[in-house]
Amino acid sequence: MNIPEDLRYTSDHEWIRVEEAGLRIGITDYAQDALGDVVFVELPAVGSTVEIGGSMGEVESTKSVSDIFAPVSGTVLEVNESLDATPGKLNEDPYGEGWLCVIEASDAAQVEALLDSAAYESLTGD
Repeated sequence: MNIPEDLRYTSDHEWIRVEEAGLRIGITDYAQDALGDVVFVELPAVGSTVEIGGSMGEVESTKSVSDIFAPVSGTVLEVNESLDATPGKLNEDPYGEGWLCVIEASDAAQVEALLDSAAYESLTGD
């Protein structure tokens, strides 16, 4: 299982990459593997406000439909519109082209409270 060390993680299997423009968010390799082949992704609207732990979209696979939970509170700055046409990018490249959205956090301390790679690895049992 691929667990990059430069990211932060949630127990709901989302990842965050801190960037200059905001927080880039996606689902982990563990999550995409558990979901199976992703066939549809619903993302939040640009400009919408999300609350930590609240549902901000969903991923539909051949196995199930799963909520995407906001890892932090904030405002959605950007969404990965290419997932409309190619939702399988979540399976192929979950930490690259399969990103979901970029959020401007309303409280930077929420990022610090997330799991580091070692803690996430312990959580997944890898």
